[in-house]
Amino acid sequence: MDVTHQTADEQARLWNGPSGRAWVDAQAWLDAMFQPFEDLLVNAASSAGRGVLDVGCGTGATTLAVARRHGAASRCVGIDISGPMIAAARASAEREGTPASFIQANAQTHVFAPASFDMIISRFGVMFFDDPVQAFANLRHAASQGAGLRCIAWRSAAENPFMTTAERAAAPLLPDLPARRPNAPGQFAFADPDRVRGILEQSGWLEIEIRPIDVACILPEQGLVEYVTRLGPVGLALQEADDQTRAKVIETVRAAFDPYVHGAEVRFTAACWMIGAQAPSASGARKEDEHV
Repeated sequence: MDVTHQTADEQARLWNGPSGRAWVDAQAWLDAMFQPFEDLLVNAASSAGRGVLDVGCGTGATTLAVARRHGAASRCVGIDISGPMIAAARASAEREGTPASFIQANAQTHVFAPASFDMIISRFGVMFFDDPVQAFANLRHAASQGAGLRCIAWRSAAENPFMTTAERAAAPLLPDLPARRPNAPGQFAFADPDRVRGILEQSGWLEIEIRPIDVACILPEQGLVEYVTRLGPVGLALQEADDQTRAKVIETVRAAFDPYVHGAEVRFTAACWMIGAQAPSASGARKEDEHV
């Protein structure tokens, strides 16, 4: 079997299945937790002209925030592989009357109109491509001449202990919990900045800048058990666990998060990259295309 296609299929099953539904159910507190990143991207897109594309838009919070800022003067589009999340995004846009549109598709292979966006943004949505060079080349062809790219991605697992607390605590109780594979599609696929720079260079982006950002995040303590039981590797593994194992895992993992709990809030620092680049101008477009 083709491993590349198997990986793409796995991502589609994941985000159209339990993970996608879990994100929709937890949408309110997840959006609140990631609000600081939304603000960064909205500011980055504030000068965009005729079109903004939000890659891996999820339930659409960032797309909608950009659309509110621009109003009807600009076309704001979100794209995501997850049907449940796109449905939630469309419902939000319709409910609030915000001029944004959403596409359910894989941004790696979707046929965009060429040169149709002046800014491409992403909040934790670009680490899941099985062929990131192809994906960013496809996004570059969707970008207008000189268009900007601004993506936020996680740095390493070691720099984000909050994000791996559940699996570290649960590992003795869930022996089949899959190990994270370096550079594999997933949360920490862009941990290595040299790899990210290489991906962008190979796909034809210019003026690449990758800088670390450390952002304070808060989620409600009442959402912590849902986070543990439905999201991430532990959440997936618990779907197959018996009741006794499930109860023990929840108890053990919840205790492991105690250092992050402050009353009604869970606080942690997200160690991320702010990734910036620019599409070639007219003079450089033909030369760059030769390298993709």
